[in-house]
Amino acid sequence: MDKIDFLDLLNSGVTLLGDGATGSYLQTKGLEPGGCPEYMCDSHPDVIKGMAKNYLENGSNFVLTNSFGGNPFMLKKYGHKDLIKTLNIKAAQLARSEAKDDQFVIGSIGPTGEFLKPLGDVSEGEMSQAFHQQISALLEGGVDGIIFETMTSIEEITLGIKTAKQITDKPVIGSMVFDKGPRGLFTMMGITPEKAAKDLVDSGADVVASNCGNGSEIMVEVASELMMYSENPVMIQSNAGIPEIINGKIVYNEKPEFMAKNYLKMLDLGVKILGGCCGTDKHHIKEFRKLIDSQIKI
Repeated sequence: MDKIDFLDLLNSGVTLLGDGATGSYLQTKGLEPGGCPEYMCDSHPDVIKGMAKNYLENGSNFVLTNSFGGNPFMLKKYGHKDLIKTLNIKAAQLARSEAKDDQFVIGSIGPTGEFLKPLGDVSEGEMSQAFHQQISALLEGGVDGIIFETMTSIEEITLGIKTAKQITDKPVIGSMVFDKGPRGLFTMMGITPEKAAKDLVDSGADVVASNCGNGSEIMVEVASELMMYSENPVMIQSNAGIPEIINGKIVYNEKPEFMAKNYLKMLDLGVKILGGCCGTDKHHIKEFRKLIDSQIKI
């Protein structure tokens, strides 16, 4: 029997659950401050496989690949530009090796760290080519879709989505970070949820999303606005609160039960995909799984 398609499952009315944090998980497994997370696909493959297994066993319908910074610009800064293809293929394969037939792997692509001309020095062609390299490698590794996440520039994320849509018919998720200020919600580059929702859909995104930057209370507000303006399904991945430094360590204070109360509000709004970002772990994922399953039984 052919494997069910990610979008077909989503469009069937099912609420899907993603995974939890990558960075904070890897930091507990030996990733040093300033280290290259993506290189661990090569140097510590068992850790990366263990991360996927950790989330999938606790209720995730899908996991993201350990490839957030796996683009040419970021890997060059770490001295690994020659490993773009290798690291992205391995990121996909390692996650895939732990996923069952009814579980999915979504290729993670984060910001390039560069600005497009005229604000920066990179042309659209150069950035599109960088995205093309990463997307192609993730597809070769066996991902079921692509997510552009933690983005603040609408020009960068829409270029990435359009590039992905040129080379695959697999689902593409566009996820941006919003901050709340006196005038409301905006990305660091001044993009509102309304504009984000419209531009992401217009560029070809199958799912409109927001991740990182906020605890779950603010994310309820983000979800509300995205639901208001997006004609496509909405996905939310909240941090476990705003990080604090306690005794020299970064601590995220939102407990699973607290986040679940706000996630229930998001479900009531109609959010179709939930997941966790910085500070969330298997305990959060397990609680979110219980929440989603309890809604199904009602």
